[in-house]
Amino acid sequence: MGKLKVGALISGRGTNLQALIDAAAQRGYPAELVLVLSNRPNARGLKRAEAAGIETAVVDHTDFGGDRPAFEAALTERLEAAGVELICQAGFMRIVTAGYVARWWNRVLNIHPSLLPAFPGLETHARALEAGVKLAGCTVHFVREAVDQGPIVGQAAVPVLPDDSAESLAARVLEAEHALYPRCLKLVAEGRVRIEGEQARLEPDAVDELAGGRLVVPR
Repeated sequence: MGKLKVGALISGRGTNLQALIDAAAQRGYPAELVLVLSNRPNARGLKRAEAAGIETAVVDHTDFGGDRPAFEAALTERLEAAGVELICQAGFMRIVTAGYVARWWNRVLNIHPSLLPAFPGLETHARALEAGVKLAGCTVHFVREAVDQGPIVGQAAVPVLPDDSAESLAARVLEAEHALYPRCLKLVAEGRVRIEGEQARLEPDAVDELAGGRLVVPR
C-alpha cells in the first residue's frame, strides 16, 4: 500500500507545514506531501516547501473578485492535478464554502489553536486569557462549512501560566501544534480514524499512541 498523497494549504509562514514536512521525511511515515498551495504569493511557507523539494503553487484569492466558489474550483483543479487524496490546512486563512467541503468530504484536516469547541475563530489566546481558563491548547479536526467545527481527531493541552500574555501562550500552544498535527495525520493516513456521524473514532491503540506526550484525545 502506497503512501497517502497530501496537499497542504497555507497562507503564511508555514511552521505547521514544516512540522508536517519533517514528519513526512521520516522513514515509514504513511503520508507524503505532493503539493503545497498558497492563496498568498509571498507566503513564507512556500520557501519551506521548495527547500524540501515539494511542488508548490499559488492560487491568489484576490484574483477572483470575491467569488469563493471560483477560487475553490481553482484550488481543487491544482490539487487534483497533483493527485492529492487528503488536504491539510496549515494556517490557511480562508473560510470555505459548502461546495468545497462536499467535494472533499472527510478529506480535509485543519488545526486550530484552541481546545474546540472553546474559542473558535480569531484572537483565541487573548480570549482564553480573558476567560481565565487554566488549560489552553490546539485541535486537529475534519473541516465542515461552519468555521472551526467538525469531527475532532485529537487535541493537545498546555497550561496557562499566571504571567502569560497572548504572545507567550501562543508560543506554547504552537509548540503543541507541531507535535499534534503530524501524529493526527499519521493515524488518518493509516486508516485508524473513522467518522461516525459527526465524531471521529480512533482505534484503541491509536488513542494510546496519540495520547503520548501530554496529548488529550476523544474516546
